[in-house]
Amino acid sequence: MALILNIDTSTAVCSVALAKNGQTITIKENNEGLNHSILLGTYVDEILQENNLTATSLDAVAVSMGPGSYTGLRIGVSLAKGLCYGTGKPLIAIPTLQALALSIADKLQEEALYCPMIDARRMEVYTAFYDRSNHTVIDTKAEIIDENSFTDLLANNIIYFFGNGSDKVKDILTSSHARFISGVETSASNLALLAEQAWQNKQFVDVAYFEPFYLKDFVATIPKKKVI
Repeated sequence: MALILNIDTSTAVCSVALAKNGQTITIKENNEGLNHSILLGTYVDEILQENNLTATSLDAVAVSMGPGSYTGLRIGVSLAKGLCYGTGKPLIAIPTLQALALSIADKLQEEALYCPMIDARRMEVYTAFYDRSNHTVIDTKAEIIDENSFTDLLANNIIYFFGNGSDKVKDILTSSHARFISGVETSASNLALLAEQAWQNKQFVDVAYFEPFYLKDFVATIPKKKVI
């Protein structure tokens, strides 16, 4: 049983949660945009102060490892690694989509497939499939969605689609077996149970060498020069 600080900055949501024994006891988050560099350190400090803790009081730090926003992931992982460097505490990395899937499967308690989707621009999403027990059915990948996507799986399974990438494909996946849950966002609280399990199994990552799971390379855009 452990006291773990959980960090998720994989999407537009900046979220920090303190969990004990896999249960969230304090959470601070903001979903108004990619302002993680401003909010994240403040949220960590506030949570520790409000619970009369210091970083050395923690047993571990857990971070959402991606896929997701390139910049967001870098900010979250950098702060998590900094905390671990400074305190000597272990670092736990949790797959973003797995944590999102678990949050819905636990609520629905239904034998079905669970497909979290994170927006990857245009008609592309980062996605994976999990069963009721949070076991991976199809590994994480970047998928361009069209009317033929997932037809084999939808023919024989009820599939729940959710996450910030699911709304844009709702009108494309028209199978009667496709169920959509709106308003599902990433959250540090989703990491708590998986982080506790990782702690118990001593599934830690190397603080020095761990990198987020970006899935795709970062592509920088160069503004066009104005012609006078």
